[in-house]
Amino acid sequence: MCYNSAQLKTAEASDNSIHVRVSVQLQAHIQRQIGENGLYENASEYIRALIRRDLETRAEAWEWLREELQPALLADESEFVAVSAEDVIRRNQSR
Repeated sequence: MCYNSAQLKTAEASDNSIHVRVSVQLQAHIQRQIGENGLYENASEYIRALIRRDLETRAEAWEWLREELQPALLADESEFVAVSAEDVIRRNQSR
């Protein structure tokens, strides 16, 4: 992957910083997101928002999975049907 020498410096109140090299295309995208015409004041604000959104998305995905699996976790063993790997493969091939 080809990267330019542009770096984003994100600084937290505790004075921690991370330097990230980005491609020309990514830097152009970031520039469109910040400043007068963008939604964010600066690159640091944009990057923090992306990280927060990523964390929320992951939490939502785990919550969705938990909700999907909950009925099976609460089901009585008598509700389950034993199937072989061949049965599963055959069922999936017929779809």
